Amino acid sequence: MDAVNEDRVWDFGPLGMKWEITKSTADTSGEFFEAINVLAPEFESPPLHIHPAAEEVYEVVAGTLDVCVGGQWRKLEAGESATVPPGTPHTLKNGSGAEVRLINVHRPAQQFEQFFGGLRRLAVSGSVTFPPKGLRSVILLSMLFCKYPQEIISVKPPRWLMSFMARFGRLLGFKLPADESSDKT
Repeated sequence: MDAVNEDRVWDFGPLGMKWEITKSTADTSGEFFEAINVLAPEFESPPLHIHPAAEEVYEVVAGTLDVCVGGQWRKLEAGESATVPPGTPHTLKNGSGAEVRLINVHRPAQQFEQFFGGLRRLAVSGSVTFPPKGLRSVILLSMLFCKYPQEIISVKPPRWLMSFMARFGRLLGFKLPADESSDKT
């Protein structure tokens, strides 16, 4: 991954994902957030989710991406894209044996950059996996999702269950890693 600025390159470690932020929230005055995502072979899908007030676009640059939009799975090849309207359940995965490179855009930017920064910190610490393995991973992912309800809401598992797990985690003293001034790896 070519990096012009190392604070714009995020390695999500064991999740099998690397990003290069090409247009930050600040760059676009909040209009959108854009990153080049590189997904490792067999990258597992994040929970089925919606973005209540934001559109998401996947544009495949190299490889084959499996995308589920509105309950329908399809394969996107290089040069193809999918747009996910606000409020539409979706997820993605790399079911191929090769790396996938795509451009990912969230419009408007909202706090997606902060959400993904939190996910990166959890992943790098070894605290979360896709799919979640163990109670700690479930609790921390639930806490992260519940911290950003304007950006992301889980559909499967259901929102009520993630809310319950987040409250349970707080009762047990779980905390999300503190925000850093930048999300360097």
